[in-house]
This record gives sequence, C-alpha cells and structure tokens, in this order.
Amino acid sequence: MLERNVALNNKTVLVTGTAGFIGAHLVKRLIEDVPGIRVVGVDNLNDYYDPALKTYRLEQLNRLNGSFTFVRGSIADQQLMESLFEQYRFSAAVNLAAQAGVRYSIDHPDVYIESNIQGFFRILECCRRFPVEHLVYASSSSVYGGNKKVPFSTDDKVDNPVSLYAATKKSNELMAHAYAKLYSIPCTGLRFFTVYGPAGRPDMFYFSATDRLRRGESVSIFNYGHCQRDFTYVDDIVEGIVRVLQSAPERKTGEDGLPVPPYRLYNIGGGQPENLLDFVTVLQEELVRAGILPADYDFAAHSRLVPMQPGDVPVTFADSSALERDFGFTPKTGIREGLRRFAEWYKAYYG
Repeated sequence: MLERNVALNNKTVLVTGTAGFIGAHLVKRLIEDVPGIRVVGVDNLNDYYDPALKTYRLEQLNRLNGSFTFVRGSIADQQLMESLFEQYRFSAAVNLAAQAGVRYSIDHPDVYIESNIQGFFRILECCRRFPVEHLVYASSSSVYGGNKKVPFSTDDKVDNPVSLYAATKKSNELMAHAYAKLYSIPCTGLRFFTVYGPAGRPDMFYFSATDRLRRGESVSIFNYGHCQRDFTYVDDIVEGIVRVLQSAPERKTGEDGLPVPPYRLYNIGGGQPENLLDFVTVLQEELVRAGILPADYDFAAHSRLVPMQPGDVPVTFADSSALERDFGFTPKTGIREGLRRFAEWYKAYYG
C-alpha cells in the first residue's frame, strides 16, 4: 500500500470537466468528505449532449455546503487557465475535461484535437509554471484498441488505436510522461473502463437504450450480441480517483544522476466483463422494476442484433491488480446494483 503524501484538507483543488458525469460525482465526494477543501471547477458546457443535464449536475453541486467555484470556459484557453492557476495556486489538479465518445470522433475530429490535445497541453504547461503536488488525469480503456490479450494490463503495448479518441488519450499519457520527466511534475493517469451510473452521459449505451425503450423504439445490440464490456459504476471510479489523488509519485533521482519521472498509470475497471446481451437484460428488468417500462414489456420485440461499428472493439477487460496492490481498492459494484440506482435516478429525473 502506498502512503498518502498529498493532504487535501483546507486545500484548493482544480477539477476540470466539472459539469460532466465523473467530474460532478468527484466534486460532490470531495466537498462532502474532505474538511475545508475548496474546489474550482472548469467546464465549457458544450452541446455534445443535452446541456440541461450538465446544468442539473452543477445545480446539485451548488446546493452542497462547501466551497465550490465554477468557471465556464475551455481548458484550451491559455489566458483563462493561466489566470486560474496563478490566482488559486492549486495544490492538486484532476483533469477530466475531454471530448468523449469513440463514434463522434469519426465525424468531428477537430473537437478532439482542441480539447484532448491542446487542452491537456495547456493543463501540463500550467502545472509546469504553477507547480502542483499531483496531477491526476483521465485516460481510457480505448487505448487498448484491438488488443487480443485479456485482461488488459498497463504493461501491455497500446500502439494500435482504432479511433481518434483513443489516439488522443494515448497522446495524453505520452505528454504527461514527458512533462513528468522534464519538469518533475507528479502525474498519474487513470484508464477508465465503461463508466455508468446515475446522471450519466446520454450517449452511453445503457442511457441511450433506456431512452429508446421508453419511447417504444428498438435497441441495437452490436457485434450480434458478442460484445463484452467491463462496466464500472461511477462511485467506484470516484473512489479510485480520490485514493490515487492523495498519493503522488515521488520525485527520485536515478543511478545516472538524472530525475526518474514521477509518473504512474492505472486501470480502473470491475475486472468482470459482462456480455452486452446480459447487461441489457438486467437493464430491462430494472427499468420494469422502477416503473419506467410496463411489467409486460416485450423486450424481444424491441431489440435487434447488428454488426460492429467503426472504432468499436469486441471486448474490454481490466486488470486492476496494481490499483488493489497500491491502494487496497478494486471496484465492487455489480451491474444489478448499479443499474438499479441508475433506473431509480432516471425515473426521478424524467418523471
């Protein structure tokens, strides 16, 4: 187990992508659990999906009894980011801001370069000029591309991305390693595996499937039902981020007298890939239980098996043993429990 060397109590922390799915859950957890913490959140509130959901998440954060400051803007905005780092002198930073989505990157590549490459570069530059104790940033299981070896390990080569989104996330890891080496910035990258849960992203399968089923439309099951995903509940992702954030890689000097990059990389995934058909079956059952679908709903009549989509992969499967070794934590929330919480939230949100 690694020792905690970053104290968050009474400190100011930057969280980018604050109005996003994981960002909002993380800020809530930090404010509720860390005494005296001040969180500054940045988000551009783009319209990749319904901005009303992002506004809803921010409203939930503003109701907390804590010090939360929201700034609307892009992390690629040099003047904005430098002014924030200079003003607040952040003790730590968590970069969750990114243009997400594999399929969207096929038709909108420019957005990914601006946010995921230029934006992350701006974060790194600010951490160089205004040093932080720890920079934690979101990578993705997408970097594993078409790797055949499972489970996916951070020791595996990830040189064959199958989407621009995956390529930008791999680029983030390389950029962070370079800045850790050159400027001794403690950096930790986290490869998230298919995150789901309440107030999630409407473009994710479980959310969009719920929308379609509620409207009486059909759901497409890709790869003819043979896809497997390592679904990870959002609270488990947040737990991992909080633990990692408090243990920065130490600055050390190697045998050659040169700095050893204070850099780490972890998977955060459930380690139990679920067949997509099984996942949809549980989703349907929980939607019926929550009263979103009628008890006699004919799911078979509202599903169809279709081929794989461009940029998709047949399986994701996390080896999170390093996370358990260093932090004593492995995601535990099963899909039944996680989808039940989502269905209950969906019912309350949409009525």
